Amino acid sequence: MDREHVKGAADKGAIKDGAGRLTGDKHLQAEGKMDKACGYVHNTAGDLKDAARDTADALEK
Repeated sequence: MDREHVKGAADKGAIKDGAGRLTGDKHLQAEGKMDKACGYVHNTAGDLKDAARDTADALEK
């Protein structure tokens, strides 16, 4: 697991989104959705790095 996966796993967006829904705070809810989106981007970047690393390792063999 690389740094991008760690950033994606540290997702506090769901908590903010839920708290915003519970309290009716649209700003907090929107902030949570943005944080979740950033987490998905970091996870995807980590997946791409893993795939590139696996491909490079396979080519070396």
